[in-house]
Amino acid sequence: MKQTRRQFLTNASAVGTAIALPGINIQPAHSAAKAGFAIKMYATRWGHKGSMDEFCKQAKNEGYDGVEDWIPGDKQQEEALFEAIEKYDLSYAALCGSGKNTFSEHKDDFSRNLKKALSKKPDFINCHAGRDFFSFDENRQIIDLAVRTSKESGVPIYQETHRGRMLFAAHICADYLKAIPELRLTLDISHWCAVAESLLANQKKAIDLAISRSEHVHARIGHAEGPQVSDPRAPEWQKARNAHYDWWDKVVARKKAAGEVLTVTPEFGPADYMWTTPYTRQPLADQWGINAHMMNEWRKRYL
Repeated sequence: MKQTRRQFLTNASAVGTAIALPGINIQPAHSAAKAGFAIKMYATRWGHKGSMDEFCKQAKNEGYDGVEDWIPGDKQQEEALFEAIEKYDLSYAALCGSGKNTFSEHKDDFSRNLKKALSKKPDFINCHAGRDFFSFDENRQIIDLAVRTSKESGVPIYQETHRGRMLFAAHICADYLKAIPELRLTLDISHWCAVAESLLANQKKAIDLAISRSEHVHARIGHAEGPQVSDPRAPEWQKARNAHYDWWDKVVARKKAAGEVLTVTPEFGPADYMWTTPYTRQPLADQWGINAHMMNEWRKRYL
């Protein structure tokens, strides 16, 4: 049941100057947008307990432009998902990756999953690929595979900044970005806050480099002790909230200056991402409501 919570609305200050990093030109957050700029919002199915039809209907009614989801392993569920996407006239963003723990198996599995994702003609593919314990060269092979596949297919393919994956920390991601100019990111910076146990104030150069290559955003707010605050509307999370909006301001400013579409998935998760009460594991807030709040806040702030 959705609990009553006091909404605490903040407006983080706009970024007033470009970032002084070679090859990066980040404009003020609230600068005029070049023609072509838009923000496209995707709903996550993570945590949704209803049918595929119910999920897509709810996403459409809430005002999302599309959905972001893994291709179900069950054929019947797969058909149900894409029938619902078509029925409710939603765009589709594919999640793709591999859970294999040896490099050769992981790479082969990821390659197969990429081909399947491409067959669904998604707007883009967001990858959970590589492992934090694979070597740099092994993870680079996976990135190179994704880059080649993107060029051949014309479908944008991004690597997510995610714990446990190859881009699990800001300073590690920076090494890959410097080595691979064509690497593009899904920025879920909440993970990096948890890994670094901070709001990353001492990693500005690495963050700015990541922002310059970010094409898709997972709009979840993390903090120094975890990847998800209890409720982003609560006043005790103002510092974490402002930090994330400062980063997102720069991503949006870059897209405005280029006249490009920015895709965004509000991605607050269910238990155990969502905080729960001990023993009963009852959620302390409403996941769907929080993600809808994030979508509406983004639209108010940037559009």
